[in-house]
Amino acid sequence: MLNSKPLDDNYMHKGLRAQLVELLRNKGIKNENVLKAINAIPRHFFLDTAFERIAYEDKAFPILADQTISQPYTVAFQSELLEVKKFDKILEIGTGSAYQSCVLAEMGAQVFSIERQRALYEHVNKFFFIKKYATLKRFYGDGYEGLPSYAPFDKIIVTAAAPFIPPKLIEQLKPGGYMVIPFGAETGQKMLKITKEIDQKIVTETLGDCDFVPMLGGKNQSVV
Repeated sequence: MLNSKPLDDNYMHKGLRAQLVELLRNKGIKNENVLKAINAIPRHFFLDTAFERIAYEDKAFPILADQTISQPYTVAFQSELLEVKKFDKILEIGTGSAYQSCVLAEMGAQVFSIERQRALYEHVNKFFFIKKYATLKRFYGDGYEGLPSYAPFDKIIVTAAAPFIPPKLIEQLKPGGYMVIPFGAETGQKMLKITKEIDQKIVTETLGDCDFVPMLGGKNQSVV
């Protein structure tokens, strides 16, 4: 996965992306900026070349360090819930392959992304495509801690299922901002949208079932 040299993005790939966008639209994604970003980003760049023809199926696939690249619908759904605006300052917990990061950056956001898996963080360092996005900044660290020195954030997105709502992330969310976070154990996870109102009141909406890898604390220093 994540090649260091540019790959081909031909008519076949672009046609498959267009089909994926229509599938996402038919599944209920309405935000045209989200759909445009999905259409603009070659998902096959984020996977091993063996996945080239199936990269545009609406499926999650395994990547390094026992992680996954999320299902395109999940990426689109979380991005839509964030209500991303150009120049939004967004904290992402769980860089993974950086696909979600690039979707947000493609939409004009300033993205601050944390990855706890050292092997995956270093692997993404070599990925040619992320150099396209000057507004994407990546960090090796503990997602539960967030990035207090860069706070507050307009929006926060978590790409792993948390067993509790991390209080430090709530602290780092700007009043009036949103956090989108999968919540729960390995089974029975729910997608939550948390609003921090201007008066600091926290409002939580539950927006359907989901299935994510667990959100772990600390840093994993293992390398491949």
